[in-house]
Amino acid sequence: MSTTEQLFDYTLRSHPGAGEVPSDPTPTLPMAKALNAGLAAAMEADDKVLLMGEDIGQLGGVFRITEGLQDRFGPERVRDTPLAEAGIIGTAIGLALRGYRPVVEIQFDGFVWPGFDQITSQLAKMANRLPAHMSLPVVIRIPYGGHIGAVEHHQESPEAYFAHTPGLRVVSPSTPNDAYWMIQEAIASKDPVVFLEPKSRYWPKGQVDLVDGHVPMHTTRVARTGTEVTLVGHGAMVATLMQAADIAEAEGTSCEVIDLRSISPIDWEPLVASVRKTGRLVIAQEASGFVSVGSEIAATVAERAFYTMQAPPLRVSGFDVPFPVSKLEHLHLPDADRILEAVDRALAY
Repeated sequence: MSTTEQLFDYTLRSHPGAGEVPSDPTPTLPMAKALNAGLAAAMEADDKVLLMGEDIGQLGGVFRITEGLQDRFGPERVRDTPLAEAGIIGTAIGLALRGYRPVVEIQFDGFVWPGFDQITSQLAKMANRLPAHMSLPVVIRIPYGGHIGAVEHHQESPEAYFAHTPGLRVVSPSTPNDAYWMIQEAIASKDPVVFLEPKSRYWPKGQVDLVDGHVPMHTTRVARTGTEVTLVGHGAMVATLMQAADIAEAEGTSCEVIDLRSISPIDWEPLVASVRKTGRLVIAQEASGFVSVGSEIAATVAERAFYTMQAPPLRVSGFDVPFPVSKLEHLHLPDADRILEAVDRALAY
């Protein structure tokens, strides 16, 4: 068992009421409520867990993820901050060095850039020069991605910047169940975690298993089995891939859907095993395609599964332009039609 898993196991065992079956052990929740419940569970389990961010107190955050938590845990543990991302993250680093487990909310994806230096120059690297008994258990929650009709700085997908930075763990849930469990595991980690929340998935509901639903956050998930083409993505894109797979099945093509869940590190074996089975790979992401997570997936799978592939890896992504105005976002972001066009190209080889 890894150190992170040991810490998470301790968190579960030390949770008040651990081992007891909730009145409804499998509620149906939107991701926003699942995250709220996961944060509350982590705060109940460890009084060193603190929440910080812009308007996260009485307002509950722009997306109401922290709604009710300040009333429940008090303003000392759920703290509103000034509009100063560098200061927020710098303060979190200092708190972590003093033994706390701060969870920082960045209000929108594009607002992370004022704090980028603190994340990549300090947070990601500082643990490497600390004594072995010290760590930096900081979680940075970032709502990211499109489909909400907003402007630039509110719909971006910055995962590649953080995945490229050694010293950071980068994860993104696609379901309410994963959101509930992964946020708790991220908080229990001794390493800094960039926790990317697909904001367009905050509202759709799904079943959450409060007792046996935990899957380690760095585990790739086979969301749907298939035999002819592997479709892979993360976050909100998984729902689009599932939609594309449904349409393909109706047309006689069997697609396997892979949910990365973890962007850094990537659990390669389930993905590579799927491609060795199907012989074809389509990668979909909202982020721009050039030098992206999709690029790394295409390169690594080509290296590891070259002799079983019947077509080159194909990528479907946002275009290499700044995020457009809201009336054009449906053209910019990959949809089921663009994914199915790539499936047809893969099958044509």
